[in-house]
Formats: sequence, structure tokens, C-alpha cells
Amino acid sequence: MSQEDADLEARLEEQETFEPPESFVEQANVTDPGIYEEFEENWPDCWERAADLLSWDEAYDTVLEDGDAPFYEWFTGGELNASYNCLDRHVEEGRGDEAAIEWEGELGETRTYTYSELLDEVESFAATLRDLGVEEDDVVTLYMPMVPELPVAMLACARIGAPHSVVFAGFSADALATRMNSAESEYLVTCDGYYRRGDALDHIAKANEGLADVEHEVSDVVVVDRLGDDLEHDLADNQHDYDDLVDEHADASVDPVSRDAEDMLFLMYTSGTTGQPKGVKHTTGGYLAYTAWTARAVLDLEADDTYWCSADIGWITGHSYIVYGPLALGTTSVMYEGTPDYPNKDRFWEIVEKNEVDVFYTAPTAIRAFMKWGEEYPEKRDLSSLRLLGTVGEPINPRAWKWYYKHIGNEECPIVDTWWQTETGGHMITTLPGVNDMKPGSAGPGLPGVDIQVVDAQGEEVEAGEAGYLTVPKPWPGMLRTLYQNDERFIDEYWQEYSDPDADEWVYFPEDGAKIDEDGYITVLGRVDDVINVSFPEDGAKIDEDGYITVLGRVDDVINVSGHRLGTMEVESAIVGVEGVAEAAVVGGDHDVKGEAVYAYVITEDGYDGDSDLESEIIDGVVDAIGPIAKPEEVIFTPELPKTRSGKIMRRLLENIASGNELGDTSTLRNPEIVDEIAQQVEAD
Repeated sequence: MSQEDADLEARLEEQETFEPPESFVEQANVTDPGIYEEFEENWPDCWERAADLLSWDEAYDTVLEDGDAPFYEWFTGGELNASYNCLDRHVEEGRGDEAAIEWEGELGETRTYTYSELLDEVESFAATLRDLGVEEDDVVTLYMPMVPELPVAMLACARIGAPHSVVFAGFSADALATRMNSAESEYLVTCDGYYRRGDALDHIAKANEGLADVEHEVSDVVVVDRLGDDLEHDLADNQHDYDDLVDEHADASVDPVSRDAEDMLFLMYTSGTTGQPKGVKHTTGGYLAYTAWTARAVLDLEADDTYWCSADIGWITGHSYIVYGPLALGTTSVMYEGTPDYPNKDRFWEIVEKNEVDVFYTAPTAIRAFMKWGEEYPEKRDLSSLRLLGTVGEPINPRAWKWYYKHIGNEECPIVDTWWQTETGGHMITTLPGVNDMKPGSAGPGLPGVDIQVVDAQGEEVEAGEAGYLTVPKPWPGMLRTLYQNDERFIDEYWQEYSDPDADEWVYFPEDGAKIDEDGYITVLGRVDDVINVSFPEDGAKIDEDGYITVLGRVDDVINVSGHRLGTMEVESAIVGVEGVAEAAVVGGDHDVKGEAVYAYVITEDGYDGDSDLESEIIDGVVDAIGPIAKPEEVIFTPELPKTRSGKIMRRLLENIASGNELGDTSTLRNPEIVDEIAQQVEAD
């Protein structure tokens, strides 16, 4: 490292706040700090600004109807169609020849869909669905990887008023069956397979296995042929080739069905603590307006931008910020089928360079992998097209934030660190990149019009610098409306009412599940004096004197060492701040004296050894950052951490290893073999 680079690293390490570059602010979509006050003073009518981004068949009568809280309704009386808003209107405005989707296959194939071409294929597939018998309000299940036919199918469903239910392609056959049973879905769109690290994966066999467990008759299955000659497969009598059907309906014209603003656009199933997944219901008007508004205000998207969100459409991030938000704004949305390190570790940066991506949105997990591989990979590519960077999915520690800022953004791109959920539909906590300073490790304030409060165990707002629980006292347009066919569970899991029956006030608690789940996540009960009787969220947070909110992670991610409560994210950030550490997971393990002790599982960066010297540096780093009470009892170096297929670290297994308990089920992991390897290493040590 040159002295100039060393001086730059030192400066970045010390810097705690970052201003957006003046050149960015000059062109940003939102630049007026007064927007927060304006939205507060004019709430809920402030959300007309979001609705104005859409084209309505019938104007809405009321912005917010709250007479049956918490079953809030947005833009009541209004009618529109999501497919029309994402396609037709851009073509009608003369932008049909502009790219809507740029698709990059893992093997290097590319496909470009202009808005006209995408509209044509959507109409052809919409006609196909109708011919198969799909009617308005029928739920169509989509079990597909990152191929262009997935957004085509989504928009075709929206066009004819049939809600879609996307099941992540990495999920099991049982997960598919469970979701189709819950949604009573009689139609499935899937594919023969897809590529992962160059290998052709057989997806149709898994889909067929799931279909065998569906408890009702499945009328028709449409199969996209992705693998060609790489996978021979036969179709059952009720299974149809996608290309054949689209060709048959190539000249079809399907008028978009006008949908009530509160009609369901899609179901998105998320994990439930009772063992049954929850069908989160999102509606057409509020959801689409909110994703369009946040895509414009937070991601700073414009129609002439090329934008890449590296998430999978099987998750809510892909719904909101690959498909609906960007396409509603007329943006070019990049889709990538594969992994970031195949065939080379500069694959992401090759895609950015090739497509001249303006805005890049990815997960901290990916950023930590980029750090581990080294800055030489982004340095090989021209990333000068980038204007804005974003992170999503989990909190990002300051060191990873600064690496991203320096090596990907060249210190010229603001970073939006976004906190939100499947249930919220879109961003909730983050900076507005043309307005706010950025604080690495802190997501930022609640968005304008989004009321975020951080409260203690009694439901009272905490003082600056103190940890508490995220709450959302007011509704917002992108919110879930209910859980599919289960209003009671919707209330039980997400809402609690003030004890005064005349108050008619409800508070949303952003829980990902109910009382306790398989990973040990729990619901903390709040106030016992019945002023507020709440079920607390699983996300803890800290708010500073400027109103910036740091999401600390799950509230049960707390280690109680000799009566001192330590947040795992805080300890992990201290460890990842040590040079040579790429990623870390911290858990509590049984200890005869302390009750619970800190155990750290650490992945090193390339070129660093997991030796006693690095272990000492890690321990010193934790003690310096937090104090002796947080000193790890043991540091275990490992090449991988046990993660689910969605990328979440399975800390329950690491806790069992640390405490010498039975490991339990590892079937949901994408790398189950690593658990035994870590356990054997700990036992040997």
C-alpha cells in the first residue's frame, strides 16, 4: 500500500459522517430538507405525491381510509393497472424502443427487452393465461429463477387482475407445495432448470415433487425451457412449453384490467414461527405508488437510468426494486442469473462496466465477500458510470460501508443503507441521498411521512444513544393489508391497540415472526400496566441526537454476560473492524461462571491466516471497542459460516456448537457440511 493510500485509509477510518457530493445533489430528485416537515404537516395527504407518479383509470376519493384500523385502505375509490403503469404508458409516451430489462445469463448470454418488446410478450403470456382458464383474482404461483420470463409472468398476471405468488427457486419442493396449498393456487409457471456456477440444475424435477403434494387439483403448469439440450425432460399432460404458448398468442392484444386500488396485486410468503408461512398481501394502488416513490426518492431513479439490484425476484426486494418500482418509473432494470464470483470474482463489476450502470443496490453479505476477495477485482473495471450505491437486507458495519464507498463508489457516490421488510413493501428507514449526511453503520432517519419511533420495554421513547425497539405508529401506503385469509393472525403478529378503546390507535411492530421461531428469536413482552400492551418486534435499534436510526438486529441477538447485555452486531462490527477479518458471527455459549460467554466465529480475508496473532488482535479490538466484558471466550476461525439459502447466518447452530448441545436440523442450510466441520474443530481445540 502506498503512503497516499495509507493516508486515505486512515482518514476514512476516522471519518464518522459523509456529505453527499455537490454534483450529486445538483441532479438529485429530492434535495429540499423541508420535505420532512412538509410531509409531517400534510400527512396523510402528503402521499398524493406518490400517487401522482402513477396513471389512474379512475381518480381516488380519499388518500387514507382508517375507519377500520388496522385494516387501513389507501387511495380508496381509485382504479388502475400495474402492468399498464409499468409498460403501456411508457410506450404511449414514445419510449417503446428504450430498454426495460437488460438480462445477463450466468454463461454470458444476454437479452435486451425494450418496453415495446416486453409489452408484446406480456400481452402474449396474458392471453395464454386467459386461455388456460386463469380469471381475475385467481392466484398464479411462479416458481422460477432469475430469467426474464419471471417478470413477464408477473406483469401478465397483473394485466389480467390475477395476483401472483412468487416462490424463490432455491426453496424446496415442500415449500412450493405448502405455498400453493395455502394460496389455493391452481396454476404454476416454472422452468426446466437454471445454471449455478456453470452447472445445469434440474428444477422441473423439484417442481414436480412439490406438485405431487398439492392437496387440490392443479389445472395447468407452464414450463420455461432455460437449459435446452443440457437437460432432457418430459412434460406431463397438463404441462405446456412456455415458448410454444407465447408463439401461439404472438399477435394477441390484452387490455389491462382496471383494478381497485385495494385489490390484491400479489402474495409474498414469509417465514412463520408456527411452522406455517405467512401470506403477506400487497395491494395495487398503495404498494405501486410507494415503490415508485421510494425508488425515485431513495434510489434517485429516472427514466434514462440503468439500474441494477442484485437481489433475487423471489424476495420482496426483487419485487419492489427490480420489477415494480423501476419499471413504473420507466427505468432500465438489469437482471443477473448467477453468482458474483462466476466465472471470475469481478463478474459484478464486469456487468456494471458493460451496462454502464448508474445505480447499484446490493446486500452487505455480498460487500463482505467483495472485501474478502480484494479491491483488485473492482479496480480491473471501469465503474465511473456509478452515481449512487445502496445496501439492503441487513445492517452494514462501518468498515464494509467505507470499503464500498471507497472501492466501488470512488468516494463520489452516496450510499443509501435501507431498512425495510416484506411486510412494509418498500423502504422505511434510510437517508435521502440528496438531503442527508451519511453515517456508516446507521441507516438514517425514517423517510418523510413514515413515523418511526424507538421505544423501551414500556413503550416509551428512549433517550438519544439508548437502545430500544422499532415501532411504526402511523400507516404508510406500501404496507401489507393482511395475511392471506387470516385477519386474526395479521392482528396478533403485527399490531397492538392502546388500552383505551376510544383511542382507536394502533402501533405496527415490525416482527418477522410470532412468539419464537426455530432460530430462537423471541417476542419480548412490553408494558405490564396495560397502558400499552404490546408484542415487541425482533429488531432492536438505537437513535442518536440527530434522529438517525441504527438498526441493531434481532433483539434476542443479545448475549447476557455476567448480567451485562451485549448486542451481537456491536461485537461483530468490532471484530470485522480488525484488519484481515472478512466476516464474523458472534453467539452466546454456556459458561460456568459468567452464565453466558462470547464465542466468535471468524472468516479471514485472502492472504491472512487464522492464527494466534490475529486472534489476539480480534480480542484486543473487541475490548477496545466495547470493553473487557465483551472479550470473546473463544475465537474459532472457519472458511464459511452456516447460512440458509437466503444468506442468513444460522446462529442457532453456532450457539449449539459453543454450548456442546445437539446440533438439530441443518436441512435448510445451503452449506450443511460446514456445521460438522466447525463442531469437529471446536471439539479438537
